[in-house]
Amino acid sequence: MAHNDIVVLGAGIIGLNVALELSKRGYGQHITVMAEHLPGDESIDYTSPWAGANFSGISGSDANALRWDRSGYLAMMRLIDTGAEEAKYLSKTESTEYWDQAPSQDKIISMTEYLHDLVIIPPSDLPKGVAFGIRFTTVTLNAPAHCEYLKYLLSQPRYGGIKFVRRKVSSLQDAFLYGTQIVFNCIGNAASSLAGVADLKCYPTRGQIILVKAPSVRVNVMRHGKDYETYIIPRPRSDGTVILGGYLQPGDQTRQTRPVETESILSRTEGLLPILKNGETEILHVAVGLRPSRQGGARVELETTPEGHTVVHNYGAGGTGFQAGMGMAKDAVDLASDILSQLRARVDYDSG
Repeated sequence: MAHNDIVVLGAGIIGLNVALELSKRGYGQHITVMAEHLPGDESIDYTSPWAGANFSGISGSDANALRWDRSGYLAMMRLIDTGAEEAKYLSKTESTEYWDQAPSQDKIISMTEYLHDLVIIPPSDLPKGVAFGIRFTTVTLNAPAHCEYLKYLLSQPRYGGIKFVRRKVSSLQDAFLYGTQIVFNCIGNAASSLAGVADLKCYPTRGQIILVKAPSVRVNVMRHGKDYETYIIPRPRSDGTVILGGYLQPGDQTRQTRPVETESILSRTEGLLPILKNGETEILHVAVGLRPSRQGGARVELETTPEGHTVVHNYGAGGTGFQAGMGMAKDAVDLASDILSQLRARVDYDSG
């Protein structure tokens, strides 16, 4: 029953990063990841596989977002630089980002402290309507392949042989199995409705993307507008596929794609990167994703439930799960340090 000691509820990138962080600290053999959707699934209710998946300036300027961004970026860079297994579907990529309205000074200062090869673009070199721009080395990820590979790695004995269980729960209480000491709640959009959580600050942010084959695209380009996001993100180890986007539509739960949005995305991305008009670009798929957003930012918090159970909440990352997820996971696991220490002590005692 050892695997039931720790339950990670949710198998999107947030839950996978929590499981990975726990595994690296030696708790892999104690973990069950429980989720309705698992890596490899394709459902609009499973957000992670639809992500463009890169590190960008899309996040907020509050202290938590800045800290998680920095931690996540540096962690991913270390994985790439050390040739870690988890970096198989990560890649260093040249990036240019534009803002129609300049980001806060706090965000600018924070980015200059850690982004590799950062250059602030002179105002004279900015496109019309752009207030601020940077160039730097970013991290791009092949979102579906990365999630599937993390599940594969975490299941291996060297990572603790973590169990993955497909199960839909009707309440947070259902995540506590026989002997479970702690649950990491990483349920994304379900946080707004799941009994025991029912966080009214949570809402979906709709996005529409186009997956294209465009082998000449080797760079990441983004433009952050007041009510839109335009982005071009090449997918590592994907035989030349690229994510084009997109939209940020808070509260919109429309699951169908909209042809007018497809045309807008193609027009905007071709304007940002004209090489997309070289005749090679082939549309493979148009999809919708619902980012798990939350007013005031993500919730990473320890709670003792009315039943006396320990939960660490980790949800509400919106469109920043891939870039901030490792930083959020470190904070989440740190919050559980006392109960994890008790678990380790109990195991050491039993084995002694």
